[in-house]
Order: sequence, then C-alpha cells, then structure tokens
Amino acid sequence: MSSKFIFVQRIYSQNICSYFPMEYIRRIQIKKHMKTFFLSVVIAFSFFTIHAQAPNPALIGYFHNWQDANAPYIQLDQVDARYNMIDIAFAVPIAPTTYKMQFVPDQVSSSTFISQIQTLHTQGRKVIISLGGATSSIKINTYTQRDTFVATMSAILSTYDFDGMDLDFEGSSVMLTGGTIAAPIDSSLIYLIGGVKQIMSNYYTAKNKHLILTMAPETAFVQGGQSAFAGIWGAYLPVIHGLRDSLDILHVQLYNSGTMLGVDGNIYAQSTADFIVSMCEAVIHGFTTAGGNFIGLPASKVAVGLPACSSAAGGGYTDTATVSAAIRYLKGIGPKPGSYTLANASGYPSFRGMMTWSINWDAVASCGGVYEYASMYEHLFGLPNAVTSVQENNLEVYPNPSNDKIMVQLPTSTVFPKEVKMMNAVGQMMYEKTWMSSNNQIDVSHFPKGIYVIQIDNKTSKIVVK
Repeated sequence: MSSKFIFVQRIYSQNICSYFPMEYIRRIQIKKHMKTFFLSVVIAFSFFTIHAQAPNPALIGYFHNWQDANAPYIQLDQVDARYNMIDIAFAVPIAPTTYKMQFVPDQVSSSTFISQIQTLHTQGRKVIISLGGATSSIKINTYTQRDTFVATMSAILSTYDFDGMDLDFEGSSVMLTGGTIAAPIDSSLIYLIGGVKQIMSNYYTAKNKHLILTMAPETAFVQGGQSAFAGIWGAYLPVIHGLRDSLDILHVQLYNSGTMLGVDGNIYAQSTADFIVSMCEAVIHGFTTAGGNFIGLPASKVAVGLPACSSAAGGGYTDTATVSAAIRYLKGIGPKPGSYTLANASGYPSFRGMMTWSINWDAVASCGGVYEYASMYEHLFGLPNAVTSVQENNLEVYPNPSNDKIMVQLPTSTVFPKEVKMMNAVGQMMYEKTWMSSNNQIDVSHFPKGIYVIQIDNKTSKIVVK
C-alpha cells in the first residue's frame, strides 16, 4: 500500500471508520495532534467511497427463496422491472448455531442463481441478501461468534455477488436488558454492530465499493421505544444509531403491529393513513425514550414498508388509495389524509420509496391484481401521475392504475361547483356528479377493467382500472 498523502478540501459526511482499518485511523488522529496542517489529510489507500449505490427512489421487494402454493416461486430474472432493489429472503444460521450464516438457493442451482443475479446487474438493479426473518434467530454473544458471523456473511456476499445486506432480525434476535441508545450494554448488540461494520469493511476492501445496508425492523423494536425501552421495545434503536452513517434505507414493517404512539403523543392503528404518516415521521423527526433521544434519520434514508395484500401478512394491509394519500402527504405534495399533522408542515420531498412483503405476493393476480404494489410505486415515485390542465392548474388523479378507489385533487383556487363526468373508452357515461370541494373520491371497484376518461370543464385525464 502507498504511504503518500493526498490533500482534500473536506471529507464527505460518512462513517470513515466503517471502511478504514483502525490502525490507519489512529495514524490520522496522531498526526492531527502533531500538526493542525494534517486536519485535512487522508491517507490514500483507496478505501474512500461516496455513499450512493442504493437506488433513489427505491422500490424494494422481498423475494421468496422457496415455493409457496399461495405465492409461487418466481425466477429471479423474471421479477417485474419496477423493483430496482430485490431482497433475497433469507440467509439463516446453520443449526445449532445462531451466528454461522448460510444461504442456499432453494429452487435452482447456485450457478443458475448467480447467473440470474448477473442478469439483474446488467439491468442496473440491486440484489441484496436479507438476514434472519420471522423464524430464524440470529444472536452473536462472543468475539469468536462475531468472527464466524463476519467470515460466513462475507463469503455469502462474495459467492453470489450480492450488492448489500438487509437486517431483518425479529423475535429474540435483538433484545435490551439496559444501557442507552448511544451506549448499549448487551453484548449481542455490540457484537452485531461491530460485525456489520467489519463485513462492510471487508466488502469495500474486496470490491472497492460500498455495501448497501438496509434494515426491516418491526414497529415495537423502533417506534415502540417511545412506550418502553426493554426487551424488544426499542431494541433496534442502538443498532440503527450505531450504523446510521453506513445505513442506506430503513423500512420499518408497518404491519403485524397493532397500535403505536406517534411523536405527537397520540396512538395510531395500522392499516390507516395516519399510521403510515406518523410511523414514518417518527424515524425522521426522532423521539425520546427511556434510553435517551433517538436522533432522526434523513428522509432520504426512510421508506414505507407494507404488505402487498391482505394475504401477505397477519394484519396491516392498507388499500392503494390510502397508501397513496399517505405518501403524497409525507412527500409534501398532497393534503392531510387523516388526523395526524406532520411536525414538518412542508413534508419530506426526499422520502426514499417503498418496500413490500413481498414480490411473490405482488405477482399474484388474486392479491389485488398483478403487481398492484409496483404500479402504485410507479405512479408515486416513478412515472408522473396522470395530470392535465384545469384553468392553468393541475388536475391530479391517483393511484393510477387503480382497482378500488381513485382520489381526484383540484387546486384550492378552483371555483365551485364543478360538473364532473367519467366515461369509458366507447363514451358510455360511468359517473356524473357535481363537486363542491377540491378533494374527491370516486369508487371504481365495480367498473370493468379498462381505460376511462375524467372530464372537468372540457379538460380530461385518463385513469386505468385494472
């Protein structure tokens, strides 16, 4: 390795310790005390990278590495193209350990799976390996176990050329017995944080690029820290805090949750717009716990996590119109959809995207329609919503496509009443009503599939019912 120095005007905001071996960090620190001249010096070992590999915006979907009669296996390279980040579920410990990790493709050979990942890479999509899941406990209790965890996960990442890893630790995998968010005392948390940092360092050394890191905790482990700071309650907060500089996206599972406190002190129930908005803002805004303050994350590191349909989770499925209204409000481009009021009145335009359990469920026709979740993402983050001009302002129709209800938003400056008509492709009148306000809803659940035209003052917008 070269011992030359390079001079930079500033160091990018990033956890350099995640990538630089500690002996080099110590050398930099020593030289800082020797001469203030070295405050702007970095050793040129090519460990530095800009933190910008995960898609933005991101549609993240979990991919079943097994056959399920209700949500059948999909060949990896056949996943809908709108999913730009695919989480392979799951890497799990080799029994009887809770730390020696393995991943084996269940339905195809390893060589075929690797080839399919390469195909997705040529399309610019990211494939990451998710650790744990609901049925596999991962726990690292000693330094030796930590080394085994690091070695086996590094081998998995290398073998399959994964772009990153997702921490989906559930159940007893992450537990608190004391300490604080900033200073945990549980060895399993300390070894986990240190192990992930070492895996990221190994990956950077081998590939000269950042390892994408995402997390998918349940609400009790994160927002639940407002209610208690013990056991599972708030247990993910030290992990998020300890890895916040390396973390790309946090997508808390807003399902199988029940009720949770918002930062306004009120209680919100899953399957509502208020729940989505309040839970997402909590991790952006930050909140107070018995273990200290949780410092919020940038909105660009936060995505909403929801099931693709009611069959995909025990509870928490939310219909497309409600999800769309919640995300539009979060992004600062739509009205308040419920009782929760954002602490940041202008919203969060950089909100990162959407995650779902799962791609396989989203592909099932009976699960709300084939790739309904991906279509909803496309019209919220990808292609623009159907927009046309009404008196030099915008008529917005969402979600588009839809199979239940559509929301139509007119500018607040619109003069009412307005005569609104909706016709099918052959001109048959399907809806006709006088509107008296800017925000309205049309039930299209009984409409046949097809393309429809909404007309207001001879201005039109198309909507797809599927």
